[in-house]
Amino acid sequence: YPFIVNSHTGDSVTIPCLYDREYINHVKGLCEGYYWNQCSFAVKTNQPDRSGKFSISDDKNQRIFTVTMKRLTNKNTDYWCAVEKSGSDIRHYFHLSVTSTPSLYVDHQEVTGIIGENVTINCHYSNTGIMRWCRLGKNCVTGPSGSIDGTRVTIDAQPSKVFTVTMSELNAESSGWYWCSIGNFQMPVHVTVSENHFTSKYSK
Repeated sequence: YPFIVNSHTGDSVTIPCLYDREYINHVKGLCEGYYWNQCSFAVKTNQPDRSGKFSISDDKNQRIFTVTMKRLTNKNTDYWCAVEKSGSDIRHYFHLSVTSTPSLYVDHQEVTGIIGENVTINCHYSNTGIMRWCRLGKNCVTGPSGSIDGTRVTIDAQPSKVFTVTMSELNAESSGWYWCSIGNFQMPVHVTVSENHFTSKYSK
């Protein structure tokens, strides 16, 4: 943080927000506005968005709440992931940029893999900067290869403005939220690892 999320006009985007264990039972939400003291909550875990544009869910096991924004329109918007607590709320700022030609995007934000096999994510980009593949709240791989939580990661920069991330020999702990990142732009990707082909095919 702070970071810029890019998305296509008309698409949906899901943003994961990490929080500490002590706030598992606190109210979480997404606040819209550049200045924290002037932002207004678009959605909270105890206050759904009646317009249907925003939805929120809280995974208390992973300590991550996610906010999905639908029907994105061409504009730049500032948001805060927030956890309510007495005193002052805990908050993290991010900027959402919606255009017809995003600087960084992925084919799918939700990717499924099989234990022991590989999964590949294509990160399309048009800007310059260091290419990274990061796990939310953990480490990043920046070179051509590295590992995250025991899973081998390779990054292959293609000439066609795509860098391909391959996670090899997946294990159950490989499931979770990751980021494609280049420069200040980041795009979240959720990886689900299942035990066999049958469960992955019908788990959607």
